[in-house]
Amino acid sequence: MRLKITLLKEPKHQELVSCVGWTTAEELYSCSDDHQIVKWNLLTSETTQIVKLPDDIYPIDFHWFPKSLGVKKQTQAESFVLTSSDGKFHLISKLGRVEKSIEAHCGAVLAGRWNYEGTALVTVGEDGQIKIWSKTGMLRSTLAQQGTPVYSVAWGPDSEKVLYTAGKQLIIKPLQPNAKVLQWKAHDGIILKVDWNSVNDLILSAGEDCKYKVWDSYGRPLYNSQPHEHPITSVAWAPDGELFAVGSFHTLRLCDKTGWSYALEKPNTGSIFNIAWSIDGTQIAGACGNGHVVFAHVVEQHWEWKNFQVTLTKRRAMQVRNVLNDAVDLLEFRDRVIKASLNYAHLVVSTSLQCYVFSTKNWNTPIIFDLKEGTVSLILQAERHFLLVDGSSIYLYSYEGRFISSPKFPGMRTDILNAQTVSLSNDTIAIRDKADEKIIFLFEASTGKPLGDGKFLSHKNEILEIALDQKGLTNDRKIAFIDKNRDLCITSVKRFGKEEQIIKLGTMVHTLAWNDTCNILCGLQDTRFIVWYYPNTVYVDRDILPKTLYERDASEFSKNPHIVSFVGNQVTIRRADGSLVHISISPYPAILHEYVSSSKWEDAVRLCRFVKEQTMWACLAAMAVANRDMTTAEIAYAAIGEIDKVQYINSIKSLPSKESKMAHILLFSGNIQEAEIVLLQAGLVYQAIQININLYNWERALELAVKYKTHVDTVLAYRQKFLETFGKQETNKRYLHYAEGLQIDWEKIKAKIEMEITKEREQSSSSQSSKSMGLKP
Repeated sequence: MRLKITLLKEPKHQELVSCVGWTTAEELYSCSDDHQIVKWNLLTSETTQIVKLPDDIYPIDFHWFPKSLGVKKQTQAESFVLTSSDGKFHLISKLGRVEKSIEAHCGAVLAGRWNYEGTALVTVGEDGQIKIWSKTGMLRSTLAQQGTPVYSVAWGPDSEKVLYTAGKQLIIKPLQPNAKVLQWKAHDGIILKVDWNSVNDLILSAGEDCKYKVWDSYGRPLYNSQPHEHPITSVAWAPDGELFAVGSFHTLRLCDKTGWSYALEKPNTGSIFNIAWSIDGTQIAGACGNGHVVFAHVVEQHWEWKNFQVTLTKRRAMQVRNVLNDAVDLLEFRDRVIKASLNYAHLVVSTSLQCYVFSTKNWNTPIIFDLKEGTVSLILQAERHFLLVDGSSIYLYSYEGRFISSPKFPGMRTDILNAQTVSLSNDTIAIRDKADEKIIFLFEASTGKPLGDGKFLSHKNEILEIALDQKGLTNDRKIAFIDKNRDLCITSVKRFGKEEQIIKLGTMVHTLAWNDTCNILCGLQDTRFIVWYYPNTVYVDRDILPKTLYERDASEFSKNPHIVSFVGNQVTIRRADGSLVHISISPYPAILHEYVSSSKWEDAVRLCRFVKEQTMWACLAAMAVANRDMTTAEIAYAAIGEIDKVQYINSIKSLPSKESKMAHILLFSGNIQEAEIVLLQAGLVYQAIQININLYNWERALELAVKYKTHVDTVLAYRQKFLETFGKQETNKRYLHYAEGLQIDWEKIKAKIEMEITKEREQSSSSQSSKSMGLKP
């Protein structure tokens, strides 16, 4: 990725340019110390003077009023705030008419910023004051006051907090009075510029110590640049939070959100005092000290999938290279390319007005359809369809270009969704809520309606990253997520009435990815790279989960690595310095998944015998129990030395009825309640009581016996035997109540039990259906 610089031969301003701002993706306004506000049209390359300000107004900063205000959508910004050196800020219309000038600070007003909703304005000045104003310019409050000038200010993503500079310190102050203020020393020199991105919640700062730094919203350092030759005078996040730009003397740098640099340009600009990204995130404009306005276009992005590599060569052209045969295809577009995604044998490209869908089998005939809103901020792909996110909504399309659905939920803000907070599979869409980060909304892909009974998934901690598995049946769909404590959890997506269990798979997990062809999960856990070959093991037999993992040391990936993709048996990881590392994992677990999904159990056993690895046998054991194939499970458990489980499986096989077998398989997986329900539905009350006795659930055993008016004496007898073994006295009031005047006769009890077993055997022989369970006696 690099920047393509455009700079006019002669500057349009006579003095330094102090600030720039985009109205649309093709129109820019610039303000200068020569008191002029100039409009630049990039399509026609024309510049027009909008207004010449009075000679005593020297502009310092300006910010366009935000576009999307609730329901009332504007196609472009209509007015802006301009701060100046005379202590005032001015509300100016798009045509250049000064609507209002307001005395705000003693000394220059150094920065002014609208919040994301456009309901409030914050200004900061040389007098060290931070003031909040209403939309019309009425003073609401003085948020803070200090002895040093405040050079820069930024709103938090939820417009509830304000970040500002105080010499070498950065301060985050919430708008609520008495809320905790966060303050830390960020640089060794005065901090000149800050920016806070609403999508990734990260903070940028630049200072006179010639460094730029990236922080999280708690003030923890994520990246610290090398010192440059000159102070860093400007920084700005791209709208989608994936890139940022840094400006200095004769320097413009393009960086990834983790801090490493994509490109460094040295245009003849003087110091770049202000950087603005266009709305679609494809262009940068810089306000230069020598009167120029520098334009830079982001080109040469790369997308890779299997043997294809796609490169954006120009604003409207892409090159596709097949590395197997070196075939090269050129793709040309009518408009500027904004976003693209290559996965599942399809390339999806969104331009400013249209969306193109190419198949990797045929690059010549794309499917083209018009976009509703224009600026696409995110493209996600699954095997059957893809998702587009724009400024107002989420759209799901098939690869034939057919619109499928558009999921919605109350308070949805699409402008802050990214690949970590949205996930797509063949049948499900998952979106992490921004208002309450503990909630995940789940939607049916085909209809856009909430899944199941419409309940959302809620967790006890804030969720950072979500990912749906890609294969298997809809009923088995799982979602994995990482929460604020860096715990990796997994849970089922289908939610009907009963609360699905959220199970913890690992701790200190920084990044995760599902495989594209089978349900294998990989993640970076502390200093280890871990692959969960069969994450569903946690639902079947949690004891053998450690045996189904593959682990290797991840210290070679340095600090803060990120998993980019997990395609086939290759995992691609981006290190903190931007380099890509490829890891290959064993291909056998994927083959095992394939065999099991098509019920080829004998082939699966043969594969495990060929590979001779404990992890494979452990995966097969869990898969067999999950699919109720106890013959295969027995072989697999024997291979990993779990003798107690082999014996239990043998005892299950000797049970007389299919309901008992089913219940004991559920018990094997730890689903006690479900096992009990199966037995009660089949009318096997004694067996339901017996499993509770075996598990020492005395309360429940007695409750069932009393409810069904049977085997009360059996429960009391076993309870008495249990207490005698441990030399204890009965203290439970319910047991004392029922034991009054009851003589325990073991002969009678044994006869009753024998009768129940005989009855069950007769029932099952009359309905010869045990074979349908795949359980061979």
